[in-house]
Amino acid sequence: MPSFKRETAVAAIGFMAALVMPFAAYAQPSTATGRISVGQVMEMIEKADSSPIARQTLVAYVAGVGEAAGAIVDTIGNGSRTVSCRKSFSLDTGSVRVALEAGAPRQDSWSQTPATPLIVADMVKRAGCRAKD
Repeated sequence: MPSFKRETAVAAIGFMAALVMPFAAYAQPSTATGRISVGQVMEMIEKADSSPIARQTLVAYVAGVGEAAGAIVDTIGNGSRTVSCRKSFSLDTGSVRVALEAGAPRQDSWSQTPATPLIVADMVKRAGCRAKD
């Protein structure tokens, strides 16, 4: 690799690392079992307005949770008709915050409370999903 390309690649890697470091250095921990914690998600919500990295991470996480939950319900509902929902799933940062605050009201438990099950349970409830017999 010519020197210019190598220097450019090193500079690009350094630049990207510098962007990530301010958020990553202060990030809340995952739960003891490695799951995304309420603390991590709440921190991303708080920092989303001022940190492009926190905003991107939050959007990716929320989109992934919503898409995965919807795909699972669609798959179960379409094959055996065992699940039905009155409304479509919806998810945004406001509903995520409300779900997490309701599901884990004590901030001292946020670092060890998994966020995803609380968010999915809230989406299912708001969509009016039921299991059929």
